[in-house]
Amino acid sequence: MAKPHGFSYEQHQDHSVVITHQGRTAATLRGTRAGTFLAQVASGDAQLVMARWTGAYKIGNERTARNHPRNRR
Repeated sequence: MAKPHGFSYEQHQDHSVVITHQGRTAATLRGTRAGTFLAQVASGDAQLVMARWTGAYKIGNERTARNHPRNRR
């Protein structure tokens, strides 16, 4: 899978987090979701975490690969 890039985030004084992708707002998180997001960013790859939170991590053939016989359980 290609590594996501172009994501950034800003934490505001009202404890909300705005995630942007290439300058456009992709998601706004508030409350406990914002806290959970910040904890995940601190402990892992920030670009991948932001891609997952915005739903932009399905790049390529992940859905077709999931149905391949070798990947079935």
